[in-house]
Amino acid sequence: QLQLVESGGGLVQPGGSLRLSCTGSGFTLNYYGVGWFRQAPGKEREGVSCISSSDGSTYYADSVKGRFTISRDNAKNTVYLQMNSLKPEDTAVYYCASDRYYYCSEYGPGPLTEVYDFWGQGTQVTVSS
Repeated sequence: QLQLVESGGGLVQPGGSLRLSCTGSGFTLNYYGVGWFRQAPGKEREGVSCISSSDGSTYYADSVKGRFTISRDNAKNTVYLQMNSLKPEDTAVYYCASDRYYYCSEYGPGPLTEVYDFWGQGTQVTVSS
């Protein structure tokens, strides 16, 4: 069974950091592009960042640029989202998703909900004092 499993969410104070993990199960995530999305209560799902499988190209939404970093560890079949300088407006459920063919260009449009085939269950990130 093909699955993506997110972990690493939690409660953090403003200015703090978290690292989210997205691990593939039943398939080799290395061959797939991965996108990170988030959805806050009452808001639409937003594409935050993505990374391509072919050349490691990455994209960041303006709202997280300079604070978040996406990376891969192929040996662990995992993609990470390092989140620094967190703000209350970063509070959301974060999802990772994978797709075999989507190329994530640094120039956009970034991760698109309709493109990705496999989705994780989500992990809650809450930024609050």
